Amino acid sequence: MDIGVFFFTSAESADPAIIAKKAEDLGFASIWVPEHPVLPVHTTTGYPAAPDRPIPRTVGIISDPFVALARASATTSTIKLGTGICLVPERNPLLLAKEIATLDHYSNGRFLFGIGAGWQKEECEIMGGDFPRRWTQTRDSVLAMKELWTTDESEYHGKYYDFPAVKCFPKPARKPHPPVLLGGSAKNVFKRTVEWGDGWLPVSTSPKTIEEGRQTLDELAAEAGRDPASISVLAFGQPGQLRKRDDLQGLEEAGAEHAIVWLNAFQQAEVMAELEELAAELLG
Repeated sequence: MDIGVFFFTSAESADPAIIAKKAEDLGFASIWVPEHPVLPVHTTTGYPAAPDRPIPRTVGIISDPFVALARASATTSTIKLGTGICLVPERNPLLLAKEIATLDHYSNGRFLFGIGAGWQKEECEIMGGDFPRRWTQTRDSVLAMKELWTTDESEYHGKYYDFPAVKCFPKPARKPHPPVLLGGSAKNVFKRTVEWGDGWLPVSTSPKTIEEGRQTLDELAAEAGRDPASISVLAFGQPGQLRKRDDLQGLEEAGAEHAIVWLNAFQQAEVMAELEELAAELLG
């Protein structure tokens, strides 16, 4: 099983270039960073992890994920670079496709496109998203980006995005494109993953949930005439989870190929120490 790490990048946190190099040297398979372009000052949306508490300050100071991952790519050569997650409805697919292809090109095919539709209603709407139908909009965006990644003269005509033939380069190094990994556990996530995704990225470390999800994906893929092995499952841990080797063994037996550990530390010295501790426990 591959093991990756996730941490919040900001102007106040550890340098992703240094952290990614350290993680790669220790043997971690991937590094993941989050996204929130803005955090509205006035909001009616509660924080999913703690609805009765204020949204953590760290959520509002996150660096741009693609710039952070580009910095990380410059100091590494093998570690995968993932968004955990990219808020697709809040981005223009023409620009996003180019950013992703450029990052994938310069990193030699190491990008993992973890995506979501977001939970922050006001943020989504400020950024141009259709919050009630944000997954429909996300699908539209991903299909448009696939056209941009795989054709020399690309055009797309959908509900949310509609453009005539254009040239958009570079193309991703990974063919046909970086894997599209759908986050979340909404009732339609499995159908969406089989129809237009490459993997499921649940915020869950329950072997039972992973096993049931893997089984559902396999059944839907078979019904659709798709090879179930073409769909990956990556378990995204929350703070304090996946700290012991036994935790990972249960997930692997349940059908997960990749697990992501959420780093608790922010400052560089503390993050480096935490990485060493985790590597000794999980990779040793």
